[in-house]
Amino acid sequence: MRVWLLLAIVVLAGTAGEISVTRAMKRIGEVHHFNPRALLGVLGRAFRIGWMWLGLGLLAMAFFSLLALLSWENVSFVVPLTALSYVVGALMAKIFLKEEVDRIRWIGVLLVVVGVVLVWVG
Repeated sequence: MRVWLLLAIVVLAGTAGEISVTRAMKRIGEVHHFNPRALLGVLGRAFRIGWMWLGLGLLAMAFFSLLALLSWENVSFVVPLTALSYVVGALMAKIFLKEEVDRIRWIGVLLVVVGVVLVWVG
């Protein structure tokens, strides 16, 4: 039971963290210059947005949950199951970021699900 709970935290918190950071970065806009001064400016603006802090917290939670999970289970079991984050990511991007997810991407998501099922059954 604890393995599945931690797996859910890894997948859901990790993906929600990525969506939150994406939302913050979309608010800032595209980064055009990569010199140190410009990057510091982008970071300064990013850390003034609540979505960035939420995202970093969720990503940290997912990371530490992954560490705990790896201490209990084999990496050959854990890592393939974390691929479910691709499924959750596509759903969250469509719902929360209003991104267009075309048919070929949904087919890819379905293939990921099939792969996860094969690992889980094996």
